[in-house]
Amino acid sequence: MFRPFLSALIVVLVSATYASLLYADEAEEKKPPAVDDSGMEPTVAALAERVRKSVVIVSFSGRDGKQQGLGTGFVVSSDGLIATNLHVIGEARPIDVQFADGRKFSVIAVHATEKSMDLAVLRIDAKDLTPLELGDSDALKQGEQVIAIGNPLGFRHSVVSGVVSEKRELEGKPMIQVAIPIERGNSGGPLLDMQGRVHGIVTLKSQVTSNLGFAVVVNALKPLLEKPNPIPMSRWTTIGTIDEREWKTVFGARWRQRAGRLSVDEAGTGFGGRSLCLSTMEQPKVPFEVAVSVRFSPEAGAAGLVFQADGKDRHYGFYPSNGRLRLTRFDGPSVYQWKVLEELPHQAYIPNDWNDLKVRIEAERILCYINDELVIESTDSGLTSGAVGLCKFRDTEAEFRRFRVGDKLTSERPSEEIARRISETVTALSVDRPASNELVDRLLPDGKSTSEVLRREAKLLEQRAQRMRELAVAVHARKTQQELAIEVAKKPKDFDLLRAALLLSRIDNEEVDVDVYLREVDQLVEDIRNDIVDDASEQDRLASLDRFLFEQLGFHGSRTNYYHRSNSYLNEVIDDREGLPITLSVLYMELARRLGLKVVGVGLPGHFVVRFEPEKGDSKLIDVFNNAELMTVEAARVTIRSRLDGGVDDEEIEKITSSFLEASPPKAILLRMLSNLRSVAEEDRDVDSILRYLNTALVIDPDSLESRARRIDLQIRTNRIAEALVDIDWMLEQRPAGMDVNQVMQLRADMEARLQQ
Repeated sequence: MFRPFLSALIVVLVSATYASLLYADEAEEKKPPAVDDSGMEPTVAALAERVRKSVVIVSFSGRDGKQQGLGTGFVVSSDGLIATNLHVIGEARPIDVQFADGRKFSVIAVHATEKSMDLAVLRIDAKDLTPLELGDSDALKQGEQVIAIGNPLGFRHSVVSGVVSEKRELEGKPMIQVAIPIERGNSGGPLLDMQGRVHGIVTLKSQVTSNLGFAVVVNALKPLLEKPNPIPMSRWTTIGTIDEREWKTVFGARWRQRAGRLSVDEAGTGFGGRSLCLSTMEQPKVPFEVAVSVRFSPEAGAAGLVFQADGKDRHYGFYPSNGRLRLTRFDGPSVYQWKVLEELPHQAYIPNDWNDLKVRIEAERILCYINDELVIESTDSGLTSGAVGLCKFRDTEAEFRRFRVGDKLTSERPSEEIARRISETVTALSVDRPASNELVDRLLPDGKSTSEVLRREAKLLEQRAQRMRELAVAVHARKTQQELAIEVAKKPKDFDLLRAALLLSRIDNEEVDVDVYLREVDQLVEDIRNDIVDDASEQDRLASLDRFLFEQLGFHGSRTNYYHRSNSYLNEVIDDREGLPITLSVLYMELARRLGLKVVGVGLPGHFVVRFEPEKGDSKLIDVFNNAELMTVEAARVTIRSRLDGGVDDEEIEKITSSFLEASPPKAILLRMLSNLRSVAEEDRDVDSILRYLNTALVIDPDSLESRARRIDLQIRTNRIAEALVDIDWMLEQRPAGMDVNQVMQLRADMEARLQQ
C-alpha cells in the first residue's frame, strides 16, 4: 500500500507519577498514634514486615496449565480462610495461594462470594495461620495514613503507603479512595492502618491518575465470614462451562455458557489464535442454513460461524474481521493452507454491536448473509460435509446468541414494517417526562421486537449525539486553525509567536480566551518593568526577568508528570507555572521581546533552550526548564551527542552542533509543540486528537510530506475516505522524491472503489 513513504510513528513510552497527599482538617479529632511493643510509633517498614506472613499471592491457571491471573489475598482465619477480590480468582479455574515463605496451597473451596461487592473468601487446607485483624472501615478518617501490600505487575509482596483521600460510593459499592498507586496484581490485597488493622480490600485503580486507587470497605467482607456460601472446587470449576452434550471445543480458548449465550475469551491454540466450538448435533444434510448473532471486541478481532468442519483443521468460516466480512476455507493448520474466498466491507454490518450472521449451504453454492442482507455468494466446493458451530481468532472476546440450524431459517430481526410502526409510535415520547402507560400499552402487541427496535433507535440517537459532539469539536478546531493560518501567513516582523502558541492551546479547549492571556502576559511585563531602573543594561533586564519569573512567581519545569498534555498548553503553563522546555521557553522569549531583549529559541534534540543575543557582549545559552541556568556550548554538544548513534566523529559533531544551535524559526517552534501533543495522543491512542494535530501542522506547513502521509493513514483507518483521496491526489500532483507512484495510484483506485460501496 502506501506505507513505504510513511515515517515510523513517534510513541512516547516514558511516563511519570506524582505524589498527592490529602490531609484532614487540623481541627478534626485525631486518633492516638499506634505504638509497637517498644512504645514507638511503628514505621511502614516494620508494619509491612509484621503482616507479611499473612499476605498471599493468589493465582489461577488457564486450560494450558500456565498461570493466567495474579492477584493478592490475606488470611482472615487461622484455619485456612483467605480474603481477596472475586475478579482475582477468575471463573471455573483451579486456584492456588502462595505465602511469603514459599509455601503453596491449592484452594479446596470457594468459601463465600459476593459479586456485587467483588469479594471472595477462599479455603485452603492449612492450620495455625496468622490472620490479620479486621478494623472498622466506618471509623476510618480522611487523611489517615494507610498502606497496601500486593503484587503489582507481578512484583511480589510490594508495599506502598499513602493516605485516605475520601470515602465514596462507586457503582453501588462503598469504597475507600486512597492516594496510592494501584496496578494489576494489587487487587485483593489488604488496606491497613498503622496499627495493622484491615480497613479495605484493594480493588481497582483510578482511570484519571495513576496515583489514586480504591478499596472495598472491610465491613462488607464481615457478613461473608458470618454467613458463607461454600462451593467445593469440584463444583466451582464447572461454573459457566459449556454443556459437553451439545458442544465440543477445538483448539482450546475459554468457552462458557450462561443464560442461553456462549462466550469465549483467551487466544486459541490454533494458528492465529483460532478456536472452534462445534455443535454435537447430527451433521445437517445439504441444503441447510446455520445462523447466529455475534458481538465481539476488539473490532479488529474476528468471530463468527463455521460449517463443513471435520473436527480438526478443515472447515469453512464466515465472520466479520476489522469491519469487513470474510468467507475463508481452512484446509490445514497454517496460514498457507487458508484460502480467503472473498472479503469485503458492507454497510449492513454494525460495528461494536450484535450482528446476525447466516449461511445457506446448497449443492453448488454458499450464500452468506449479514443482518438479512446477502453479502457473499461462492461456488467453492472444497468441503462438502461436516459439523457446524462457532469460531474466534486472536485475542477476541466474543458472545454468541440464538445459534440455530434448519432447512430454512426465518429472520429474527424485526421487519421493516414493524420497525417503522414502532418508530412512528415513539415520536410521542417526551424528553421532559417518562413514557406514559398509554404509550407502553400501544407498543405491547409487537412483543420483543419492540425492545429490539427501541434499543436500536436509542443506540442510533446516542451515536448521532456523539457525532454531533465530534462535529462541534471539529468546527471549533477548524475556526481556530483559520485564525492560526492568518497568523502564520504574516511577515516575520509581524508574526506573534505568543498568540500563535495560545491558538494551539485553543485547538483542544474552546474556553481558552487568547486575548485574556495576552493581557496577562502584558501585565507580567509591567510587573517586571517595575523592578528595572531606567538605565538598566540588557543583562540587568534579563536578570530582572529571571528573578521575577523563577524566584517570585515560581515558574519551573515539570518534573513529575512531564508528558501530561497540560505542559504543552501555553495557557495552562501560564496558569500552573510549570511546563515543558519548549512552552516555558516560548513564554520566556515573548517576555524578553516585550522587554526589548533579543532571545531566540534553540531546538536541541530532546531538549529546547533559548539563546540571549545582546547588542553588546557574547551570546549565551539559557536552559529555561532548569530555572534559566546557563548552558555552555560544550554541554549542548554533549546533549546532541547523547541523541546520536555511535560512530560520529568530532568533525561531524561540530557540523551537527552548529546546525542545531541555529535559531528555530517561529513555525518550527509551533510544529515542535504540536509534535509533543501528538506524541502524547499517540501514546493514548487518541486518533481524533492525532488527526486534529496533523490538520493543524498542515496549516502551518502545507508541504510536509510526513504529516500528509500520516494523515492519509489515519483517515483510511477511520473511514474518512473522501478526505484521504484529497491527500492522495496531493501526493500524486506533487510527486515527492522517494514515493512509489504506482503504489499510490493503486491506493487511490482502492479508495475510490471503497467510496463507491
